[in-house]
Amino acid sequence: MKAIISVEPGPPNTLELTDIEAPTAGEGEVVITVEAAALNFFDTLIIEDKYQFKPERPFSPGAEVAGRVASIGEGVADFSVGDAVMAYTGWSGCREQVVVKADMVVPLPAGFDMNVASGLTVTYGTTLHALRDRADLQPGETLAVLGASGGVGQAAVEIGKAMGARVIACASSDDKLEFCKSLGADEVLNYREENLKERLKELTGGKGADVVYDPVGGDLAEQALRATGWKGRFLVIGFAAGDIPKIPLNLVLLKGCDVQGVFWGSFIAREPDRHQTNMQALVQWCEEGKVKPHVDQVFALEDTVEALEVLANRAAKGKVVVKL
Repeated sequence: MKAIISVEPGPPNTLELTDIEAPTAGEGEVVITVEAAALNFFDTLIIEDKYQFKPERPFSPGAEVAGRVASIGEGVADFSVGDAVMAYTGWSGCREQVVVKADMVVPLPAGFDMNVASGLTVTYGTTLHALRDRADLQPGETLAVLGASGGVGQAAVEIGKAMGARVIACASSDDKLEFCKSLGADEVLNYREENLKERLKELTGGKGADVVYDPVGGDLAEQALRATGWKGRFLVIGFAAGDIPKIPLNLVLLKGCDVQGVFWGSFIAREPDRHQTNMQALVQWCEEGKVKPHVDQVFALEDTVEALEVLANRAAKGKVVVKL
C-alpha cells in the first residue's frame, strides 16, 4: 500500500512516498482504510524529532483519520467491516491503511463528510476537553482565543460559541480576523497592531477574560494572563510561537486565577470513555450545524510535503487535509 514516510529527521521535503506492507489488526485493534487524513502544526515538528513524541522510524505524519473499517481484531465488538469511522492515530495517518486501538475509534453517521471528520479529533477534541473538562466554561462568560484562525483556534471560537460564551478572537492579521468573524467571533483583536493586554481589558470593560485559550505561548502568554479576570482560567494549549513562556506566579496569586494544562493526549489514554463522550458530542454538534469545521486546503497523498509546508509557514486558515 502507498504511504508517505519519514526515514530521517528533517523538514517536509525529506519525506518519501513509497509502498509498505498493509497492517493486520491485533487484539483490541481496528484496521481502517483511510479516506482522509488531517494534518496539524505538530506534524511539522514530529518529523524533525522536535515534538514530545518521537515515533520509531519509518513512520508517517498524520495523527487523525477518517475512513471505513477494513478489519477488526479479536475482542472488538463495537465495529463491523465497512463502518464509517474517524480515529486518533498519534501518527502514521498518511497512508492507505492504518491500525488503531478500538477505543480511539469513533463511529460516524451515514453520509458524514470524511474531510471534515478527519479534522475533528485533535483540534476539536482538544478544545472541547479544554473548555468543558478543564475550564468549565459557562454560558455568558468571556473567552479570549489566541491564534484564533489556526486549527485549534478555529475550534475554540466555534465550541466557545456553541457553549454560550462571548468570544474574543485574537490573531496576527486583519484577514485572519475576518475569517474569525465568519466563524461567529463576537469581537476581534489584532495583536500585531494592538496591545493584547490593554485591548482585552477594554473589550471586557476592565474585568478581564473569564477564560483564555492559548495555543501560541511566547511573549503573548504573559500579556494574556495579565488580562485574565478574577478567578479566571488560563488554558495552556501549546507553544506555536516556539518559546515556552516563564510566567510570574505573583500574577496567579493576585488574580486568584488558575493556570490549567491541557494535555489531551494523556487525557484520552487515561479517560477513553470521556473521550468517546466528547467526540460523540462533536459529531452531533456538526450534524446540528452548531460547529462547522472549515477545511482550508485538500491535498493528494503525493502532495503531503506541500501540505506540511502550508502548516509550517502558518498559512492555513482551518484544517489541512490529505485525501486518499
